[in-house]
Amino acid sequence: MTETGEDIRVRAPQEDAPADIYAEDGSIRSDFLALVGAAIADRDLLFLRQNVARLHESEIGDLIEAILPDQRIAMVRLLGDDFDLTALTEVDEGIRLQIVEHLPNDRIAAAIGDLDSDDAVYILEDLDQEDRDEILAQLPFTERVRLRRALDYPESSAGRRMQTEFVAVPPFWTVGQTIDYMRDEEDLPETFTQIFVIDPTFKLLGTVDLDRILRTKRQVKVETIMREMNHPIPAEMDQEEAAQLFEQYDLLSAAVVDENERLVGVLTIDDVVDVIQEEAEEDLMRLGGVGDEELSDSVVETSRSRVPWLAVNLFTAFVSASVISLFEATIEQVVALAILMPIVAGMGGNAGSQTMTVTVRALATRNLDIHNAWRVARREAGVGLINGVLFGCMVGMVAGFWFHDVSIGGLITTAMLINMFAAAMAGIMIPLLLHRAGADPAVSSAVFVTAITDTTGFFSFLGLATWWFMSG
Repeated sequence: MTETGEDIRVRAPQEDAPADIYAEDGSIRSDFLALVGAAIADRDLLFLRQNVARLHESEIGDLIEAILPDQRIAMVRLLGDDFDLTALTEVDEGIRLQIVEHLPNDRIAAAIGDLDSDDAVYILEDLDQEDRDEILAQLPFTERVRLRRALDYPESSAGRRMQTEFVAVPPFWTVGQTIDYMRDEEDLPETFTQIFVIDPTFKLLGTVDLDRILRTKRQVKVETIMREMNHPIPAEMDQEEAAQLFEQYDLLSAAVVDENERLVGVLTIDDVVDVIQEEAEEDLMRLGGVGDEELSDSVVETSRSRVPWLAVNLFTAFVSASVISLFEATIEQVVALAILMPIVAGMGGNAGSQTMTVTVRALATRNLDIHNAWRVARREAGVGLINGVLFGCMVGMVAGFWFHDVSIGGLITTAMLINMFAAAMAGIMIPLLLHRAGADPAVSSAVFVTAITDTTGFFSFLGLATWWFMSG
């Protein structure tokens, strides 16, 4: 019996779990999910210990996301201290909060003490302030201070992502003293590749790679083999900017310093990989106008996140519709125009989306700036003209044969040329202008680019048709 009076059966499972829990498509194997579900229902702790608790934290995270919400809570409770809380860093925020809310704070505090500081911060930052304070109060003083300092930094900053465990030595130590320190000191990170050199005020002086330590004689002082830290990362720096430094200088780890250049932590490549993935996903989601939506969100939460930009899109759709209404008489006389209008607008919209996607990503990675913007704009203008001629002629020939009217073919060819050129210009200029104004182009660009391509397409096609047929 557990403390809550639940009956836990510790018996050998009747069927072994598969050695590889993943199917060929990358999802969790259905037979493994069935075994886990049965073990949870039977409160079979032995099966869960042998086949779930021993999995890698990322695999446990995938399993948690794959099973039902009620099963998640039951499995974590059954495993108790055998459940690796690090797995919660591998699931989305909604699932993480769902599980943490069902765990007592003393259980979380005990588990937090065994985590790396960056993983501990990742879990603590989503909790209510009251629960966070209660958990931190149960931790040792030094660890509590480290975590509070990291939590005080802005969200999505390098300070939030850093590990506060690192190896730092004074410059006057010898290599032998440093090696002995690393062998004897128990409170060191489990893995590290660099040793930081600091002065008595913890100001960063330089770094020494472990391979350099191992290749140097014991009596040599650290200051003679250290190299200056050319790219320390300010703790307040946005995590995306920090990731770009890793990419630019091929870093495996980097020191994180406060406003006084004092060493406060270290950012490692595994954290940066997570940042790059998160930022890429965020840009992709924002391009679709869905904000910070997650798969675990409820129907109401998902709807709420999508409504704002759908409302803006509705407004721009009315603008496009008003353009069509200006040429109502022309459409009544030439019905073919109503059939062909969506082709002009659709091709322009797709062309604009292509240019916009490339531009937004280039801005995010800082590959596009004021120095090369004009050159890229000229390139996109050329692409728009070439594609406009190519597809305009193709559609024009089809439309001419379809409606047995050469003039309609010529009109749609010209309209597509105009619209695809306008789409290319809108696709690059709108993100640039929004970025220049301080807005996030990933969030705002799609609606405005679509509005411009629709309006331009309708106006050019129907305007040319009105001029041609009415004047004739």
